[in-house]
Amino acid sequence: MPNYSYHCEHCNTDFELFFYIKDYVSQPKCINCDSKKTTRNYIADVVTQSSNVKKSDSELKTIGDLALRNTERMSSDQKAELYHKHNDYKETKEETKPLPQGMKRIQKPPKFKWTEKGNIKQRRKLK
Repeated sequence: MPNYSYHCEHCNTDFELFFYIKDYVSQPKCINCDSKKTTRNYIADVVTQSSNVKKSDSELKTIGDLALRNTERMSSDQKAELYHKHNDYKETKEETKPLPQGMKRIQKPPKFKWTEKGNIKQRRKLK
């Protein structure tokens, strides 16, 4: 059963209600003052949903789900270490080794982005 977060404007309190989707009410009575001046707190729902819902191995459908579940289990130190492991090589430039005599390096072609104009795909140089 999903939980829904609400905020009462009359008594300025936050509360949660648990009910089936078929029984959903957009403005229920406040649990403290019985006022109908309530609004949904969607941000609180998103935060509690991501922290409360844990998928089991059989529910994982994509690699993204697996990666998200594994990163939630990591500490901030582990996340930082993993980030540096995968991104530090970009900062260091490899020293170019001298080539044998008579050889030269191949230059990389400019990068292009494919765009579709009408039914014709076109290349556009990126700057």
